[in-house]
Amino acid sequence: MTARLALIVSVSLLLAAPAWADDSAAAALLKCKICHALDAGGGNRVGPSLYGIFGRTAGTQAGFTFSDAMKQSGIVWDDETLAKFLRDPKDSVPGNRMSFPGIADAGVLRDLLQQLKQATQ
Repeated sequence: MTARLALIVSVSLLLAAPAWADDSAAAALLKCKICHALDAGGGNRVGPSLYGIFGRTAGTQAGFTFSDAMKQSGIVWDDETLAKFLRDPKDSVPGNRMSFPGIADAGVLRDLLQQLKQATQ
């Protein structure tokens, strides 16, 4: 009986895997929310609030202590600059303190940016 139950659970998980893959941008947005607030009243957390990030100059969110690298980057956040940064934060702005490995999948990144734009306005 236990072996049969284990087989059923295993097959169910395998069949559900494609559904998890479809939610990759949603999962990435949840990862953002671990460290960043997205709404107007969320304030800064481990990372700065992302509310109103599109059009903001990097390193300027009030009340957050940024690395010198981020403050001196001169980046203005838009689709292109956020995509580059989120693809590889350490390479994009060497010396920044964001401990996030990056998003390699271009489709997930594109969808995440759309979700971020909606969630942070």
